[in-house]
Amino acid sequence: MPIIRYSPFQEIETLQRQMNRLFDDMFLSNQTEEQKFNFVPAAELTETDEALHLKLEIPGMDAKDLDIQVMKDTVSISGERKEETKTENNGVTRSEFRYGKFERVIPLPKKIQNTNVTADYKDGILTLTLPKDEEEQNRVFKVNLG
Repeated sequence: MPIIRYSPFQEIETLQRQMNRLFDDMFLSNQTEEQKFNFVPAAELTETDEALHLKLEIPGMDAKDLDIQVMKDTVSISGERKEETKTENNGVTRSEFRYGKFERVIPLPKKIQNTNVTADYKDGILTLTLPKDEEEQNRVFKVNLG
């Protein structure tokens, strides 16, 4: 009869893999195919005395594929990513592609003049300059002590 060495760590690793698979199946099976490949662009909002400046990172998209809607207190950006790469090496073609829609709604901390918004899209970065409403720029608060 051969001698078999007992390795408790191997059984723990097997149990861990099974638990990971169980949780992955539980959480991912409730999502549709669209939800599994959701893309949410990173955003940065800064404020100056005159305006709010919003930057979004949207690489690999054309400006014509973006839909930007600006309200007095909210900015909504949506689009559809269509990305495809092909490489050929020694007669072997490798193709990768990724598609997906996204929508990002960003609430603004101040009211803006939505008729004077300027936009720039360069190197995958969308930059919006949102001038503040005149009431927001000239708002003065009186502070009482005691």
